[in-house]
Parts: sequence; structure tokens; C-alpha cells
Amino acid sequence: MLIYVAGLTALLLTLLAGVPYLDFLKKKLYGQYIREDGPASHAKKSGTPTTGGLIIVIPAIVASVVTLVMNRIFNIDCTIILITFLLFMLLGFNDDYEKITKKQNKGLSARGKIFLQTLIALIPALYMTFHGNTSISLFGLTKINIGYLYPIWAIFVIIGASNAVNLTDGLDGLSSGTMFFALIACAFISFGLGRNDIAIICMAAAGSCVGFLYYNYNPAKMFMGDTGSVALGGLLGTLGIIGKFELWLLIIGIIFIAETLSVIIQVISFKTTGKRVFKMSPLHHHFELSGWSEKKVVHSFWAVGLVFAIISLILFKIING
Repeated sequence: MLIYVAGLTALLLTLLAGVPYLDFLKKKLYGQYIREDGPASHAKKSGTPTTGGLIIVIPAIVASVVTLVMNRIFNIDCTIILITFLLFMLLGFNDDYEKITKKQNKGLSARGKIFLQTLIALIPALYMTFHGNTSISLFGLTKINIGYLYPIWAIFVIIGASNAVNLTDGLDGLSSGTMFFALIACAFISFGLGRNDIAIICMAAAGSCVGFLYYNYNPAKMFMGDTGSVALGGLLGTLGIIGKFELWLLIIGIIFIAETLSVIIQVISFKTTGKRVFKMSPLHHHFELSGWSEKKVVHSFWAVGLVFAIISLILFKIING
């Protein structure tokens, strides 16, 4: 019951915060600059208010803290998760602000972004290591303790998730909708592992994502920007690490993984053969250039995300009884 309260609270807070925040962004002219090499159909999106991730992250954190404190289950694990979530949001906001002030689609340098992501990811990575939680659960079947190599693993998972969700955020409603299904799956897996505290955070973030869809569904009134996508991805990875279900993210986050792999494959193919495997990467742009409407791509990706979220829960139930 608690997880539903957190989710509903976050949803309502996001909906309520969206109206004044959208007005503020319009007055300040904080609009998105669209990549010049992107699909031509996206040119009309230029100037759409961005940094909407603020009304995803802050309501999710507020709803989480209130629910956890009122039920006396707020703890250090939750603190680490929420601080990491907030710091990734600030990193993403800084990146968005750079783009806005420079009036282009390029913010922080890739190296600078990875460096800052690493510093943030070090917080949960070192926290888990110093507390002796250095094992990786193989889908609940067995565990492998990797000792002091754990920080490297944790940083890889968290940064990988952060960037994967960031890459996915290219169509109206794509990231927020896909993240909703992923977070719901994480919530029930956390609940199944006896981590009601983490389940509450998952559901609160899921609620915020649904609330944000009101403003982000096609045609989007507002984009989450890196403020939201970098933060949500960082949250997803951190939840997996601290909740000890990181390998489940391979199933839950299939869309994010596919988007990332499409970029990697495209780059490797072009550099080695001079040919492109996809019409454009990330993967969602390939389908757009293949004639799919934006809504069709988004709905199809949502469907795949939902199916794999359900598959993860079925497998979790089979393994854990």
C-alpha cells in the first residue's frame, strides 16, 4: 500500500508543478535546440521548453522522503539513492543550461560529462564496498563476490544506465513512458526482495514519470532534457546496485540497452567499413527514417518495454517462489 501512496503523491506533485514551471520556462525562453543532423521532422520541436526533469526528480524525492519518514523506514540506503538521484539531476541541468546559453545542442564535453558521472557514481559504489556489499546476485540463483573490484562494476552499471536512458530521450514521451514500466518492475522486484524502502522510491519515480507524460506526450509541451534523462538513468542504475538486482536491469531495461547498442554498432561499423548499419542512431531515429510516425515508434517501444518488464517479473517469481 505504501508504494502506491508514494507513486500517487509524486504523480500529483508533478502535475501540479508542471503548470507554473512551464510558464516560467516559456517566459525565460529556456527552449531546446535540436541537433542539426537529426530527422528533418524534428526541426519544428526547436524552442520547446526543456529542463522538465526538475518536475520529475524533485516531486519523486519529496514523495519518497515523506512516505519513508512517515512510516519510519527511511535509512542510509535511501539517503544514498536519493542524493545520487539529485546529483545526477544537477549534472543534467548543468548540461541543459550550457546548451541553452550557447544556443546549440552541445553542452558539456563527453569527457567532462563522464568524469562528473563517475564522481557521482562513486558515492553508491564506495558506500556498498565499505559496507561489504560487494557481491553480484545472479538473478537470485547464486552470488559472486568480486571484492574491491566492486566499485568498478557499480560505476559501470550506474553510468551505463544514465547514458542509456539519455540516448533514449529523443522522441516525445519515449523515455518517460519506458522508464515508467522499468521502474514499476523494479518496485515489485524490490518488494519481493523485502526492500519496501527501495520499492517506495521506485514507485515515486514511476509516478512522476506518468505525471510528466501529461506535458511530454506528443506533441510535447515540455522536454525532460538531460535534467531528467541523465537523472532517471542514474537512479535506475543506483537502484539496481543498492537493491542488489542490477542484472535484472538487462531484461527490464531492454529498450535502453537496444538504443545504446545501436549507437555503438553504428559507430564501429562506420569507422571500420565506412558504412552505416542503421539509417540513423539511436534506434528510434532509424524507425522514424524508415517511415514510422513518431507516435508509432514510441508506442511500439513502450509495448516492448512493458512486455520485458512483465517477463522480468514472471522470471523473478519463478526463481524466488
